[in-house]
Amino acid sequence: MQTTKKTKLTDNATKLLRTIIGASVILALAACNGDDGEAGPQGAMGTAGENGQDGADGTPAFPSANFLLAFNGPDNAGDVSLTDQNAAVLKTINSANNEGVALDPLANLIHAGDSSLGSIRTLCHITDRADGAVYSNMLDREISGAATGLMNPKGIHVAQGAGLIMIADFNGMRVSIFGAAAAGDVAPLAETITSAKPWDLTYDEVNDRLFLALTDGTVAVYDEYVAGGFAAMPARVITPSDEMQTTISVNIHGIVYDRSNDKLVLSDVGDAASATDGAIFVIGNASSADGNVSVERSISGAASMLGNPVDIVLSGSDLRVAEKSNDAVLVFSNIFAGPSGDIAPTLVTAATKPESLVEIENNMSHPDVSDLWGANNGLLGVAISSNPATEGATTGMLGRFSAALNAQTTSFDNGQSIESTTFDLAGDSYTTFDDPDTSMGGIIIANRVATSREEGTFSTSQDRIISGVNTGLVAPKGLDVSSAKGLIFVAENNATTPGIMIFSSCAAGDVSPLLTLVPSNGARPWDVDYDGLTDKAFVALTNGTIAVFDQVSAKLAAGSTMLSGEDRLITPAMSGNAIAAPTNIHGIDYDPASDSLLVSDVGSAADATDGKLYVIANAKNTSGLADITVNISGANTMLGNPVDIMYDGSNLFVAEKSNGLIMRFDNIINSVGGDISADVSIPHVAPESVALIPNYLYRAE
Repeated sequence: MQTTKKTKLTDNATKLLRTIIGASVILALAACNGDDGEAGPQGAMGTAGENGQDGADGTPAFPSANFLLAFNGPDNAGDVSLTDQNAAVLKTINSANNEGVALDPLANLIHAGDSSLGSIRTLCHITDRADGAVYSNMLDREISGAATGLMNPKGIHVAQGAGLIMIADFNGMRVSIFGAAAAGDVAPLAETITSAKPWDLTYDEVNDRLFLALTDGTVAVYDEYVAGGFAAMPARVITPSDEMQTTISVNIHGIVYDRSNDKLVLSDVGDAASATDGAIFVIGNASSADGNVSVERSISGAASMLGNPVDIVLSGSDLRVAEKSNDAVLVFSNIFAGPSGDIAPTLVTAATKPESLVEIENNMSHPDVSDLWGANNGLLGVAISSNPATEGATTGMLGRFSAALNAQTTSFDNGQSIESTTFDLAGDSYTTFDDPDTSMGGIIIANRVATSREEGTFSTSQDRIISGVNTGLVAPKGLDVSSAKGLIFVAENNATTPGIMIFSSCAAGDVSPLLTLVPSNGARPWDVDYDGLTDKAFVALTNGTIAVFDQVSAKLAAGSTMLSGEDRLITPAMSGNAIAAPTNIHGIDYDPASDSLLVSDVGSAADATDGKLYVIANAKNTSGLADITVNISGANTMLGNPVDIMYDGSNLFVAEKSNGLIMRFDNIINSVGGDISADVSIPHVAPESVALIPNYLYRAE
């Protein structure tokens, strides 16, 4: 390293230097007083510089969206990436399946696979999973095994309203149908044998029409497919053709239907060994098209980059293509407009061996059925589980009543004695049961019971069960479901290991809870209400108190598997004194809009006259003795054993077991209370629980 020496000036030298500088400044200022000279002539113009290089093309402005992109290469089979509208990867998980992908209304990924046995896997809340996450038996579930008949499942479609998974089984030469809640080695609900090997399919649920892409270059169309008992033969067969009615299709793989325009878009891989002969076809009037149909538009050629377009998805009028042989995701904008021919894609994004893709849509804008906000929520109906002491006609039955509680409209048979029930936003029912002969309890998850399955019966082809030693379920009672978080909260009432068991809503079989909430001093829970906005679980205890657990899902995400002891304990009181015994809290529902807690107290289970309903204000932060603001009790109320309640944002529905009634108390939070009669009531045998069915539960669009 070089250094610079500094020379110190002597005092005299410094003074001399200052004198010289001062004189120079004076002379310079004096020169400023002179006139400026005339401007000189303009110099010659300089030579123009060379043009710079052109900038790179910008990314096309597609509407903001997210997609799931599945891969099937030697090194990435099973990977599924979350991407943006430009196919930029945001994160990647691995399902270990390798074929078609679809989503259900709750944003659960359904992924087909044929790398070993034919398989359909459901991965819970895929957008919430961490980068690098993998399939988990505790979180997810699978349909696979000899009974399923699955050989090479390729494309899949979920009929969202009916809750049906439709599968194109390539070497099986069939369409296989399972209920969306099914799991395990189970037989399909139905099968449709095909004339050629199918690769993909799309279903118009509004018009009950199935379009099936066949690898012989045709599209089989099945009208009234579900209503007709999963029709065995197609009503029509479409063959893409040119203007001269000459067939131009070879090997159709991808298929999407735009109902608003009644158009089909098809992808054709041609010869699978060729990376240059792929094509896209647009078919008009698809709902009635038949035979050789002149395509409205066709795209193919070197500029198109279409070789093996194995799957397609339509987002508005933008078509995204999983182009496998050329390792890319292609986007063709305005697919329904423009000329045919060798058209270059609007956007090309490199992707190694993409197999399938699906757009993520937000269907989670509504609150769960236990969290209805505000007054005047429209209801499709009210569901009641029945649990008589002696087996009878209503044992195991989930009855559906009109919203006005003036008639029973239908029922669903769970196939065994049941306890409490609730629904998720897709319309699936979650119902607890216990078997005193085996000392084993569990949860029945039944497909779309809230919105269909009239006079239906539990079937493993559609439904599933969570039960077994690992679950810890012995005597489960009330339960709640968080659709947004994919969690089931179950009040386990047995005397030895009481608590709130929390499971993944996608789980099946003998799985352990993800998290257990254990109230203090061995208190036994009867019911639970989870509020997703505050992340709190409110637990009704049979000792007459209410346990509150805070930050439940946050603690689960942080790795907790057990929370021992509640954060707060609420004791219902009057004028600062606890409610006199006997007191036995059963039903519970938290209203976030008013920050009120609504609870039912059965008092003595042997007394058919001492039931009560309470409203507790400021419940979010209340602790200790909490004066009730509404107290409904007395002979006129007909409250004896009000075992369950549910609030619709204004009115409280009550399952009154000892007196065999379903009741409704209107405007409950502002009620004067006291010995008042229910506004509406209807008799029912041994009602055990009540669940509301709001009119926004998912149905066919």
